[in-house]
Amino acid sequence: MAETKLKSKSVDGAEADGVEETHQGKASTVDVAPPPDVIEPDPGLSPEEAEEARKKYLLKRFWISARGYWSRKGDGFAWPCSIGLLIMIGANVGFQYGINRWNRGIFDAIERHDAGTVYYLSAIFLPLVAGSVILVTSQVYVRMMIQRHWRRWLATSLIARWLANGRYYQLNLIGGDHKNPEARISEDLRIATESPVDFVAGVISAFLSASTFIVVLWTIGGALTLPIGGMSITIPGFLVVTAVLYAGITSTTIAVIGRRFVRVSEVKNQVEAEFRYTLTHVRENGESIALLGGEEEERNDLNKTFDNVLHQWAQLAHQYMRTTFVSHGSMLIAPVVPVLLCAPKFLEGSMSLGEVMQAASAFAIVQTAFGWLVDNYPRLADWNACARRVASLMMSLDGLERAEQSDALGRIQHGETGSEAMLSLNDLAVSLDDGTAVVTETRVEIEPGERVLVAGESGSGKSTLVRAISGLWPWGHGSVDFHADRRLFMLPQRPYIPSGTLRRAVAYPNAADAWSLDEIKSALDKVGLGYLNEKLGEEAPWDQILSGGEKQRLAFARLLLHNPDIIVLDEATSALDEKSQDKMMEMVIRELPKVTILSVAHRAELEVYHSRKITLERRKGGAKLVSDIDLVPRKRKRNMLSRFLDSPRSLAKGGTRSGKTALTDSRK
Repeated sequence: MAETKLKSKSVDGAEADGVEETHQGKASTVDVAPPPDVIEPDPGLSPEEAEEARKKYLLKRFWISARGYWSRKGDGFAWPCSIGLLIMIGANVGFQYGINRWNRGIFDAIERHDAGTVYYLSAIFLPLVAGSVILVTSQVYVRMMIQRHWRRWLATSLIARWLANGRYYQLNLIGGDHKNPEARISEDLRIATESPVDFVAGVISAFLSASTFIVVLWTIGGALTLPIGGMSITIPGFLVVTAVLYAGITSTTIAVIGRRFVRVSEVKNQVEAEFRYTLTHVRENGESIALLGGEEEERNDLNKTFDNVLHQWAQLAHQYMRTTFVSHGSMLIAPVVPVLLCAPKFLEGSMSLGEVMQAASAFAIVQTAFGWLVDNYPRLADWNACARRVASLMMSLDGLERAEQSDALGRIQHGETGSEAMLSLNDLAVSLDDGTAVVTETRVEIEPGERVLVAGESGSGKSTLVRAISGLWPWGHGSVDFHADRRLFMLPQRPYIPSGTLRRAVAYPNAADAWSLDEIKSALDKVGLGYLNEKLGEEAPWDQILSGGEKQRLAFARLLLHNPDIIVLDEATSALDEKSQDKMMEMVIRELPKVTILSVAHRAELEVYHSRKITLERRKGGAKLVSDIDLVPRKRKRNMLSRFLDSPRSLAKGGTRSGKTALTDSRK
């Protein structure tokens, strides 16, 4: 078989993403290093070998970020806590040795009928136990504190990367293994940071215990001479040899029968995350499902997903049964083996009862140390699966970060206008992350106070163009420039309603107390939601309580409070009837007369509230801007679009809309 390996374009030695934070755990600054370089599989690998190499790299990718907790930019308490934990582990092994020696002394005293020694040893037993208990308790506290701080540090860093530059949204637009990022950040990251601390503490404790008590076994047991066929065979340190052989057999057995544990755990975690996502999806879309009567279909889908979860749990149960068979059998046999081995020496008088009991205790401790893998293999497999899932999300974010820093696919630039224009699109083209064109080169300039309507059939790229303007859609070329002093506010078709009080929902994305109650009530009155004023302080699932029309009205109330310079409306009145829509648009024009508006809408009735209309037409190779007309007379002409329009002289020459406002063409 060919060697499993990855061919790297460059070796990453950069310091991992980091978060500087106070010891209380509140992040003060987020300092994220550049993403690792692209790692490509060796072309000579088979698909199976390439997949295995990918899995190995995922673990490496996890540690590139995770080890930053102990770096210069990590948590200042990481090293002190880690060193303190190591000292406690070593001290506890010392207490274990003291109790082991106590076992020998008490049984030797009982064998000799030495009452004074028995009473003395009985008196010092409680201090020994108390010291060990205090150390173990402190060790647990410090270990869990490291886990808690490490998880907080890494989660803070990962969430910062996830939320930066709209990446949480862009992940939905690209391919990759990053489904259910919320489960990866919460549950998978918890396991990925808890288990390594337990593993390291367990390995160090096992190593120190094994090293200490192997010496005890060697010293007490000495050599064992066995007469075989008239010959004598001497086995030096026979108790140590037996302990090593016994541990080797159990560890090898568990490794063989549990070889599928990692894969089974990985699949189990994936289907669990998918089941949680399906349940969340049903809850978030409960109203639509109920109105359509889709309960039966959702039940069938949930049952199918849950059956897959149960199937994977059954597979995992089989793995647990096999490992439990070995570990439990080992636990029952281990204490008996040293007694049987020491019995001949005790019977012949070369070993005291206390030495036998000390050897039995030491043998059990050594077996526990050597059998650490047997007891923890399931958790190790679970950690592998979770760390890979977290790393998969990290790699998808790496790709987005590299795209932001590279022009390989083309990036839409954002800057400031060089004139009085409030917004300008300069040779703007929008594409998918694979380079496929969505909107071809577009040049538009919007002046302060203009109200521009973007029209076109469904699928012509209107909403994609809006996302590019807002900075959510990064792929393409050209630039989107805003006036230096502008304040932009977006009104999407489905307004986001955060959890908490209604007052917080109205003030979002600012804090709930950013405006006084009177100001918030006034805004609600103006959008026709005054009947909710008495409920501003109530915490409720407002996202489920409010209707689609009420949510869009609430979004307009936010608009009044924030008083921006530019408004981008993406089908922001689609849930309102025509009369309510007219009231909202008239209210915006009345309350914010100087605001610049860019609207995406299908309703022709909205033209009356705009001074200009640009139209996108879907074509092969990407949508194209085909017309730019004035809906009201203008004092000066524009000529920016002449070379981009298909028929620049065939623009609409005027007309009327709803009998309210004359439509004229300023180019005429």
